[in-house]
Amino acid sequence: MFVDSHCHLDFPDLATRLPEVLGRMVDHRVTHALCISVDLRDFPRVLAVAESAPYLFASAGTHPDYEDTEEPTVERLVALADHPKVVAIGETGLDYFRLTGDLEWQRERFRVHIRAARAAGKPLVIHTRSAADDTLRLMNEERAGEARGVLHCFTESWEVAAAAIDQGFYISLSGIVTFKNAKALHDVARRIPLDRLLIETDSPYLAPVPFRGKTNEPAFVAHVAARVAELRGVTVDEIGDATTDNFFRLFGAAVRT
Repeated sequence: MFVDSHCHLDFPDLATRLPEVLGRMVDHRVTHALCISVDLRDFPRVLAVAESAPYLFASAGTHPDYEDTEEPTVERLVALADHPKVVAIGETGLDYFRLTGDLEWQRERFRVHIRAARAAGKPLVIHTRSAADDTLRLMNEERAGEARGVLHCFTESWEVAAAAIDQGFYISLSGIVTFKNAKALHDVARRIPLDRLLIETDSPYLAPVPFRGKTNEPAFVAHVAARVAELRGVTVDEIGDATTDNFFRLFGAAVRT
C-alpha cells in the first residue's frame, strides 16, 4: 500500500474528474492522500475535497509563490488547523527561483506558518527552492523542530536533507526521482533513513516515468515508490509499508482507515 503525502486534488486538472482520479488511486493501492493548500482564498475548496472521502486529508497555508494574496496570520492558521480533516500547516517555505527582489515578506510568511504549526501542534509542509540556507536558518530560529514536518518534493543536496533530518523533519520524494538525469537526488534517495522517508506526486505536476509530461495523479505515486526501492535495493512493498507508517507517525491527526 502507498500514501500520496502531497497532491493538489482541488486543482482543475484533477478536480473536474475527481471520481475517476480517486477510483484509479484506490485501484493502485494508494490508500490515503494529503491535499495541500497553496492559498487561503482557496482553502474551502481544499477542505471540501478532503471531506469528500475518509481517506483524504487537508493542510492549511499559503505557498511562498503567491505574492498578491491574503496574508495568513498565526491566529487564522491555528483556527483552520482545528478542523479534524486538517492534519498539517502549509504549504509554506521559501522560493527564490520564481521571485526576485526584496523577499522579506516571504521570510515573514514562513515564520508565521512555523509559529502557527507550533501553536496548533501540527506538522509543517515545507517548500524550498533556491533558498536552502535561509530555509534551514529560519527553521532553526523559529524552532520548527518542535512542530516537525516534511521538506516536500525534495531536490536539494544530501547535506540539506541531513540538516533537516537533524531538526526532526522528514524528506519526501516526488516523480523527479524517476528522472534519469536526477543523479544527485538518486544519491539522496539511497541515504535517507527509512524512518524519515515519504513519497508524493505533487500532482497534477511532475508525473513520474513512464508518464512524464502527462497530468500527474495520486495513483502514480506507486512509480515513485518503485524507483526508490530500486535505488535502495529493497522491495516496493518495503518502501510502501515504511512510507505509509511514516506518514501516519508524522501526521498524527490523520485517521488511518
